[in-house]
Amino acid sequence: MAEDRSKRDSTEMNMKGGRTDNGFVQNEDTPERDPQPGGSGDTPQHIVVGVLHTEEPEEKGVQPYAGMPKEVLFQFSGQARYRVPREILFWLTVASVLLLIGATITIIAISPKCLDWWQEGAMYQIYPRSFKDSDKDGNGDLKGIQDKLDYITTLNVKTIWITSFYKSSLKDFRYGIEDFQEIDPIFGTMEDFENLVAAIHDKGLKLIIDFIPNHTSDKHAWFQLSRTRTGKYTDYYIWHDCTHENGITIPPNNWLSVYGNSSWHFDEVRKQCYFHQFMKEQPDLNFRNLDVQEEIKEIIQFWLAKNVDGFSFHAVKFLLEAKHLRDEIQVNKSQVPDMVTHYSELYHDFTTTQVGMHDIVRSFRQTMDQYSREPGRYRFMGTEAYAESIDRTMMYYGLPFIQEADFPFNNYLASLDTLSGNSVYEVITSWMENMPEGRWSNWMTGGPDTVRLTSRLGNEYVNIMNMLLLTLPGTPITYYGEEIGMANILATNLNESYDTNTLLSKSPMQWDNSSNAGFSEGNHTWLPTNSDYHTVNVDVQKTHPGSTLKLYQDLSLLHANELLLSRGWFCNLRNDSHYVVYTRELDGIDRIFIVILNFGESTLLNLQEIIPGLPERVRIRLSTNSADKGSVVDTSGIFLNKGDGLILEHNTKNLLHHQTAFRDRCFVSNKACYSSVLNILYSLC
Repeated sequence: MAEDRSKRDSTEMNMKGGRTDNGFVQNEDTPERDPQPGGSGDTPQHIVVGVLHTEEPEEKGVQPYAGMPKEVLFQFSGQARYRVPREILFWLTVASVLLLIGATITIIAISPKCLDWWQEGAMYQIYPRSFKDSDKDGNGDLKGIQDKLDYITTLNVKTIWITSFYKSSLKDFRYGIEDFQEIDPIFGTMEDFENLVAAIHDKGLKLIIDFIPNHTSDKHAWFQLSRTRTGKYTDYYIWHDCTHENGITIPPNNWLSVYGNSSWHFDEVRKQCYFHQFMKEQPDLNFRNLDVQEEIKEIIQFWLAKNVDGFSFHAVKFLLEAKHLRDEIQVNKSQVPDMVTHYSELYHDFTTTQVGMHDIVRSFRQTMDQYSREPGRYRFMGTEAYAESIDRTMMYYGLPFIQEADFPFNNYLASLDTLSGNSVYEVITSWMENMPEGRWSNWMTGGPDTVRLTSRLGNEYVNIMNMLLLTLPGTPITYYGEEIGMANILATNLNESYDTNTLLSKSPMQWDNSSNAGFSEGNHTWLPTNSDYHTVNVDVQKTHPGSTLKLYQDLSLLHANELLLSRGWFCNLRNDSHYVVYTRELDGIDRIFIVILNFGESTLLNLQEIIPGLPERVRIRLSTNSADKGSVVDTSGIFLNKGDGLILEHNTKNLLHHQTAFRDRCFVSNKACYSSVLNILYSLC
């Protein structure tokens, strides 16, 4: 009893004499020095001892307090009213974490693959000698391109594609290269190139360049060493014995050059014939020689180290030839063999697309993949497959588990010499139906070696072809000047050694109505400017609301900002000799774009007969006639002149690619659906 009374007195003394300081209980009389053992100031020891011997603290009237020792805390924490809330919070936390992890995994699993930079926007192809002259020598150059980057950004393109600028002779538009690792002095220096790459990236753009691995110039150091049979270079090119007497060469077989006549040329130094698929100044490399493949790999790595974002590989179907020397089969078997001199007169079964050629192209892809590991630095690979059949063209996409090109360049629209709704539809569907599943399409309406749109088809078709280009699924590719409707030049006396027919589409870019169309401040230009440059130029069109340039900018901006165009389904609704009518739509977005293009004569179109349930009036999003933009049109009778095009915007939940009547006429590259609630794309539609 005495002991219990002593404990109660000690506790009362603490409660009466103590004070609260930030939640801690202290005795006012406690000296700052340590208390002496056994002294009367040893109050905390009494508290601890008293509490430790209390088995039922709550029954004694003691509550938890701040600063309590862990021994006391453990006694209170085990009680149900403290333990249960703690356990509930713990398991709620665990469940929340697991839920977040599961949601993250689910979102990743159902999300479609993100579009890469080469899929997100248009490409702009530049022939550098004709774009902008910065040093007044009459030739476009790399600094000139850099000076015009602000203009290129107004086109809302994503990628700049610069054609060949390597050190080379003037043969075949600089495709006979003397040094793959040097800039031709006519375009500037390597420092100019490095500055251009940096400036392009600063603008948020990407750069791809041409690469021509099939052949070199006959002035290349490799060829000079090969013709003297020096070391490993002896077999860098394709050499065979042939007869050469009195200036006449009897070749090993009937193989022909693309430019006509025999593809074999006798070399006076080596006393053998070398093989050339193109000009005699462009000997073909021997890609069956592993040293040659290694050389090309090192060149690719050289330019990737210069931070280029990708390549357009040219003439790859010519990389290998048959090991045997059998004659190729004549198209017209009754023709006298000695009279067969044109390339088109033979079937080229032994000199193009040989077994092993695609393995070499895939090795290029593997080299580029080594530089694509850094996030956001994927290196693009395109292949030129001109004049190939559609099935052979599709082989450049690679196999289901073996990637090759990101896409072979699609020049089928650029090859059309006459237009109709049916011919345009055939080009579109032939590509979309044959393209491997999950691959990405591309479209181009012109290029350095094709006649410009205005000259090939007529000025009235320029706007409608740009509308087609920028509303089809895939990557649109625009050749410089097509955005303002430039035409071929009509010059006849050209001081160049090229084929005149392929020069006419390479005239200087028309910037303004000053001397030389603003292309050069020099006294002359390497090619004359077109006589229409006073009205067909950037300066005039950029301020005119109805200009070709303004429509191109509106179309490219729409392409960049609309999921319907970048990710949506393409559904062809109708095609005839006049019209092509198609929609762009995406699951989860309750509206569609209806694109109507008239390639024939003026006619009336009843759109309600084509699309069931279409309202009587629909808004025009864009039109080739700028005055119609934003207005509404009567869908029962749409009148369009030749070359007119409309993009209509229609709200609906009945997307056509779900309807049986249209299902077989709808295509999509990468299937995706949009959730307006979560504002995300997902693939489980």
